[in-house]
Amino acid sequence: MYEKVKEQKRRKRLFRAKKVNRTVGGNIMVALFLTVIGAFTAAPLFLAIINSFKPLNELWIFPPKFYVMNPTFQNYSDLLTVMNDSVVPLLRYVFNTLLITILGTVGQIIFGSMCAYPLAKHNFPGHQIYFKIIFFSLMFSTAVTAIPSYLVMAKLGWIDTYLAILVPVLGSTMGVYLMKQFMEQIHDAMLEAARIDGASEYCIFWKIVMPNVKAAWLTLIVFAVQSLWSMGANPYIYSEELKTLNYALGQIMTAGIARAGIGSAVAVIMMIVPITVFIITQSNVIEGMASAGVKE
Repeated sequence: MYEKVKEQKRRKRLFRAKKVNRTVGGNIMVALFLTVIGAFTAAPLFLAIINSFKPLNELWIFPPKFYVMNPTFQNYSDLLTVMNDSVVPLLRYVFNTLLITILGTVGQIIFGSMCAYPLAKHNFPGHQIYFKIIFFSLMFSTAVTAIPSYLVMAKLGWIDTYLAILVPVLGSTMGVYLMKQFMEQIHDAMLEAARIDGASEYCIFWKIVMPNVKAAWLTLIVFAVQSLWSMGANPYIYSEELKTLNYALGQIMTAGIARAGIGSAVAVIMMIVPITVFIITQSNVIEGMASAGVKE
């Protein structure tokens, strides 16, 4: 009991020694600095939302104003009118985008985790070589492998199909890298205890490993949703019926100044889903990036 009290006193002394001695003026300066940084970061997002409610004549006022003098929903109304006149229905573009985003995100989590688990927790021959290949693959842009990928897709008959989009997403090495870095932090003793109790590797993976790396797959969800939801033109897709919402809305914005208002409405619509997903999972994103060593 005496040793416990002594340890508590020692920790309190260490806490006092590490406590930041800051004046009231210092606190005010820090608060002002963080407020300015936050306002600077949020300004583009706020301006994009405001612009979507501005009539065309207000969009070209310089310097831009952070308020609307004559608010209108005409930009959103014009967007629906243009999309209804499209050869392919709007719902078809929405369906394609949702299908790719949902299947791609879920598949990337599952396949990435299943590949990461043996690399993190099983010492099989060549596992270090496999991980180095995965690590170095993150350094290459998709443009580097575009031609070989197209030849493989053509040989398999996947050109102009959903598989041409989904299969490369499922094989993303970013998911494997992120999940492996997290899984390495799980204590081996926990897994060994489960094996002694008769748990199979599948049971250990789904009931022990996956719940303990929740922060990692929530972080991966943010990355995957942002990437797939905003996917535009794909070099493997030619049919208009298979193209995404971002591609269709992007074509509208190429009409020039006359559709600048519609372009502002498009920007708001496309940012709704990624921002919503990030807000829901934000408490785990920083933890995930820090633990995996991914900082941008």
